[in-house]
Amino acid sequence: MVRERRAARDGRRAREFEAFVAGAGGRLLHAATLLTGEPTGDTEAAERLLTAALARTYARWDRLRGEDPYDHTRRTLAALFAHRGHRYRRPRGGTLARLTPQERLVLVLRLYEGVAEEQTAAALGLPVERVRAICTRAVTAMRSAAARPGTTGTRPSAGTARSAGTSPSGGTSLSGGTPPSTGTTGTTDRRAATGATGAGTDAGAGAAEAGAGRADAGAGAEAGAGAAP
Repeated sequence: MVRERRAARDGRRAREFEAFVAGAGGRLLHAATLLTGEPTGDTEAAERLLTAALARTYARWDRLRGEDPYDHTRRTLAALFAHRGHRYRRPRGGTLARLTPQERLVLVLRLYEGVAEEQTAAALGLPVERVRAICTRAVTAMRSAAARPGTTGTRPSAGTARSAGTSPSGGTSLSGGTPPSTGTTGTTDRRAATGATGAGTDAGAGAAEAGAGRADAGAGAEAGAGAAP
């Protein structure tokens, strides 16, 4: 009986998680691609980053207790990127490749995800004024690059942030062309979901949940350490 209940619980969790990734995986992958600075056709690093974040969400799925799994995954993705930002310093030809990792992180949270300044500052362990200054500097750099003749692949296009009414002044949204729909997912998203499910299962519930707990508890500290100039 215990084994059957555990199997039923694991099956339910896997189905719920796969449905979540099917709906949100496209947007999360696009956010990860903006962070890593990769072009849309070469997202290997972004997929690895997203898979790591999804694995931690999967490990904590039964403990989210009504928390939005998208917000949880986004925070984990941001914390992981901030901690590993030094790996993505070299330009790779993506939409935000000319920016520093810290500038990319702030711009993605503020413009692409529409996260409020206060929440962004708390997640990164930075003062609100510092977040505002980084965002302004990054937007100025992107507009300057877009205004130069012959510049391609670096211009943010107008779009809609995930949370309406929270985009900073300037009206710029990062879509990098056409953002993936939140209602569909491609091959790379399914691969990330499969990898995340396998990672959570293979690592074992105890180890995976411990890792997720460390990510949650240390998100602000890791982000501050990794994103600090």
